[in-house]
Amino acid sequence: MRQFPKNKLAQLVVKSCEHFNINTVVISPGSRNAPLIIGFNDAKEIKTLSIVDERCAAFFALGIAQQTRKPVALVCTSGSALLNYYPAIAEAFYSNIPLLIISADRPAHLIDIGDGQTIRQENVFDNHILFNANLGFENDEENIKKAIETAINKKGPVHINVPFNDPLYEIEEVEYTKIEVVEELKESLLDEIPLDVDELQKFATIWNASKKKMVLVGEHFPDELLQIQLEHLVKDPSVIVLTENTANVSDPKFINSIDKLIFPLEEDELEQFQPDILISLGGLIVSKKIKEHLRKFKPTHHWHTDSKRAFDTFHCLKHHFKISPQLFFSQFFFLTKPTKSHYQDYWLQKKEFRLNKHQEFISTCAFSDLKVFGKLLPSIPNNSQLQLSNSSVIRYSQLFNINKTLSVYCNRGTSGIDGSTSTAIGAAFSAKENTVFITGDISFFYDSNALWNNYIPSNFRIIVINNGGGGIFRFIPGPKDSNALDYFETPHNLTAEHLCKMHQFEYIIAKNEEELDNQLSNFYEASKLPKLLEIFTPREENDQILKAYFNNLKE
Repeated sequence: MRQFPKNKLAQLVVKSCEHFNINTVVISPGSRNAPLIIGFNDAKEIKTLSIVDERCAAFFALGIAQQTRKPVALVCTSGSALLNYYPAIAEAFYSNIPLLIISADRPAHLIDIGDGQTIRQENVFDNHILFNANLGFENDEENIKKAIETAINKKGPVHINVPFNDPLYEIEEVEYTKIEVVEELKESLLDEIPLDVDELQKFATIWNASKKKMVLVGEHFPDELLQIQLEHLVKDPSVIVLTENTANVSDPKFINSIDKLIFPLEEDELEQFQPDILISLGGLIVSKKIKEHLRKFKPTHHWHTDSKRAFDTFHCLKHHFKISPQLFFSQFFFLTKPTKSHYQDYWLQKKEFRLNKHQEFISTCAFSDLKVFGKLLPSIPNNSQLQLSNSSVIRYSQLFNINKTLSVYCNRGTSGIDGSTSTAIGAAFSAKENTVFITGDISFFYDSNALWNNYIPSNFRIIVINNGGGGIFRFIPGPKDSNALDYFETPHNLTAEHLCKMHQFEYIIAKNEEELDNQLSNFYEASKLPKLLEIFTPREENDQILKAYFNNLKE
């Protein structure tokens, strides 16, 4: 026997999730969502997790879905609770991560009459959602089915809004019957429709006639086939492959620190760097320099390959191949041939020169954010998962070579700082490998409720680089020269010590290079509690050291 809510809509939602193998549900407490809580709690095949803060709950679910590539359901009560999901929904929308938002609502006759915790919930996420299912009308079963199928097939967030009348807590005992589960959908190149070969030949002809070809890889899940294909691409001397750390591909012939290469270039060299053809793939790009460069020195042809969408990031997109990069290259390679060119060789020599200058500077520079990254990134154990927060952290990481055994993630869909810690915890909960999360102080304190979580594994490691404010605003043009720097940088004297005591983290501190070396020597060892290392760097010196670093890269 199982306890089931008497409410028929709640029964329908729970059974539909079981049918489609939605096996993880993150619930935030409330009263209006009681029928859903009761139903999911007694579903034998569903793991239910409780996170109080809805914003943290949504990013936690996003972290799980990031790793499993399967929809994770979120359940909340009515009213403002639902709106706290929005930052994570926007991130999921732009990062192609499947989330199933299930909100309890009041019936239509109770909206806008002055009742508490009532807002206009129908279609509230309309600009950043793939499908809305507003229940309580007609075709409820069909709408739920379409919502879940959309989340699975199109990889993104969907919203099911469920109005409940009182009473909310009534249950009925029913005989347990195992729900027939839809076989899990597996991504496969065989499921995609190949491109027309004659049409593709036109693009291959342009490719074969070009001597400067650039492939730019944005955020991407680790993929062995794509790695092999990109390695094949650089056998052509007219091709350079630019990657970001979140691309999760690596090769000595790839250019992985884009800003390090471009920043010192003079105008004539920037023109020389301009490609005839740009093929872009993967998610959004971190490097501001490559975006500025390709918007000014536009390629003659920009093609993007992705089965879902193409952003005109460089204002010159000519064609969108609506298939996965893996299938595109599988077809394209049969039509292409290497082209004589010095393009790749020239820029790989530049890359090597920059790397030598980089190592020279890092070895002697003063203790700072930059120096800390030079220590942290090599210290992370092989085969770990590295989660990065946004702003300065992701940008500093782009200047360094990262161990190719690591898988690297960051919320680059909207690039917000708001849920980085919660996402990393969700990923750590779901992942098999050890998870290390590097964050800045503002991002960490902003999302401090992330630690209010009963599912944090003991092998989870947080590294907070505390420079006493939003350090990036001392580096980017504008804020430092204004009369309002404090409003951009928000200086503070906060530490993570008492948060760690409250949430049962082992707290470790480092204030100089020697202390950091000592703490890193055993930071990743097994422990009963998760650990947080807080590193204090000089707020008023970090930007000067970083500017000196970039000046040092020049020839």
